[in-house]
Amino acid sequence: MELRKINDRVFYYPHQPETDRPMLAYIKGDKFSLAIDAGNSAYHVDEFYKALEAQKLKKPDFTVITHWHWDHTFGMHRISGLSIAHNKTNEFLGKEKTKIFDKAYLDFLKNDDKCFGKEYKNNKKVVIVQADIRFQESLSLNLGRMTAKIFHAESPHSDDTVLIYIPEEKILFLGDATSEDFFNDGFMDKEKLRALINLIEKTDCKFCILSHTEPLTKTDLLYYLKSI
Repeated sequence: MELRKINDRVFYYPHQPETDRPMLAYIKGDKFSLAIDAGNSAYHVDEFYKALEAQKLKKPDFTVITHWHWDHTFGMHRISGLSIAHNKTNEFLGKEKTKIFDKAYLDFLKNDDKCFGKEYKNNKKVVIVQADIRFQESLSLNLGRMTAKIFHAESPHSDDTVLIYIPEEKILFLGDATSEDFFNDGFMDKEKLRALINLIEKTDCKFCILSHTEPLTKTDLLYYLKSI
C-alpha cells in the first residue's frame, strides 16, 4: 500500500476494508506535520509511517482523532508526537481502557466484529490510551503556511465527532461523521445529518475526505447525503 497525494502538502494512506482500517491523512506544514486519526492497531501505524518514510516525509508532530471508535484510536499508543482529541473522546477511551482488561469483553469484540477479530488475531495485544491534548469546542494549529482548524461537530455517527478543516487547501476531513450510529442499531438521526449537511454547505471547501472511501468533491458528497 502506497501513500497517495492530493497535492504537495496533503497526503493520505488509503482505507483497508478487510480489517476496517480507515484512511489516515497527513498534512505537511512548514513547521509542523499533522496526521488525522491513529489507526486501528500498532501494525496499522507502522505501515503508515513506512509509507511516509518512502516519500521522505517525517513522522507527524501531532495526530488528531476524529472520534473514539476502535479503528481510529487503537493505534494511539504507537504514534509519534502528541495526540489531540475531544473531551468526550478521552472519556469514551477511558471507559474502554477499563473494559478491555475483561477477557470476556475482549472475546465479545473479536466475535462481534469480524474486522476486529482479523486485526487482533493470534492473541495480539490490544492497547488503549487517551489523548495527550484534549479540547471542548475548537482548536487551531498553525503548521507553517498551513492551518488546521479542529472543531467538534454534530453528527449522526458519534457524539464526539471532530472535523478538521484546512482553509489554505479548501479540504474538509470528516472521519465517519456522515455514517449512521453503529452503537445504536445503525440508527441514522436525520436531524443531526441535516445539521452536518448545513455545516458542509457553509464550509468553503473543494474536497471532503471521509475515512472509508476515496476523496470526494463537496458537490458529490452533498448530492449523496441529500439522497439518504
